[in-house]
Amino acid sequence: MRVAFLMAPKGVEQIELTEPWQAVIAAGGTPKLISTAAGKVQAFHHLDKADRFPVDLTVAEASVADFDGLVLPGGLANPDALRQDRKAVAFTKAFFDAGKPVAAICHAPWTLVEADVVRGRTLTSYPSLRTDIRNAGGTWVDEQVSVCTAGPNTLITSRRPADLHAFCKACVAEFSA
Repeated sequence: MRVAFLMAPKGVEQIELTEPWQAVIAAGGTPKLISTAAGKVQAFHHLDKADRFPVDLTVAEASVADFDGLVLPGGLANPDALRQDRKAVAFTKAFFDAGKPVAAICHAPWTLVEADVVRGRTLTSYPSLRTDIRNAGGTWVDEQVSVCTAGPNTLITSRRPADLHAFCKACVAEFSA
């Protein structure tokens, strides 16, 4: 199982990257860090700088065909930057077009809203995105993890770092299928 982790050069919530990443490795998979720029990604613990992580491929270099699924970690700044990057939005949408599973946590569904892939889908997120998701045609639920199969692919979403255990379990189950 090869899983793409898409993020901007800065602003990702570190634990929302590292826990799903480790879950993929523990399940025998290969995670790859994809970013909008080469180099390293600056992670954060909420608003404080944390570790830096090396980028494996840029969005321009990556191909959806090489991956079995996509993880969109959250943080506040990360998805806000991604939704403003045309190539990142197209990369995200391409997973839906290919019928491949996508997982998004916390604020990451902002990228899904921008990619216009939430219409008719049920998902959760950090509560402040509730109105954005509803305005984009999605159904927002306040649940630890939501697994929606009403569409071309499976969409796994979660609210916040406290939900990571359930999120990782659902991701690994779907990516391994």
